[in-house]
Amino acid sequence: MKTIGLIGGTSWHSTIEYYRLINVLVGKEIGSQGNPELIIYSINIELMREQNKEKIYSKYLEVSQKLEHAGAKAIVICANTPHMVYNYVQPKINIPILHIADATGKKAKKKGLNKLGLLGNRPTMTGDFIPNILQVNYDIQTFIPEIKHINVAHNHVSKELTQGHFTSEAKQFFIQQIELLVQKGADGIILGCTELPLLVTQEEVNIPLLATTELHAQMAVDFILS
Repeated sequence: MKTIGLIGGTSWHSTIEYYRLINVLVGKEIGSQGNPELIIYSINIELMREQNKEKIYSKYLEVSQKLEHAGAKAIVICANTPHMVYNYVQPKINIPILHIADATGKKAKKKGLNKLGLLGNRPTMTGDFIPNILQVNYDIQTFIPEIKHINVAHNHVSKELTQGHFTSEAKQFFIQQIELLVQKGADGIILGCTELPLLVTQEEVNIPLLATTELHAQMAVDFILS
């Protein structure tokens, strides 16, 4: 099995879920007698909350280089938003960063989905690091909520979900946003926050949900076992 490096900490709840899923999925393939070798570097989430792009880029490059030097054959960033560093970091290291948008795009195409609503925090919804890859690599169009709803979504994610708080108010808000994205033409919804699938489940809506964490973890497992 190949060793991969995990960059976590944003949030640590998300990192735990990645670690659990990768081990469970590998176990399904090789049995319970073993598990993959993983190198984890957990970053302080305050780095992301400062929203200083230069500091974020510099830190993720530093950590990626450390993981490569430690023997990782690929890197998995254990959250959606930090993929904003991909275009800066990837050319400066010699191992692949397995991109969460590629994992999402491949699954969407298999399901025949071409127009996806994107939910997450503000940087994920308004950034181009997921929509661009979906458009260029998979010819998938992406929709996001109206501006007036983006701040509300961001607050639910950053002040509640990433801190382990799941409220009925947040659930109803995101279900409403899903309905509004369907009205815009979405035929699938990207749950672009690790904690969102813990809040809203497939049984609660009538449109396919793409949980990026699960898809990304499977992508990591496919690499580990390749």
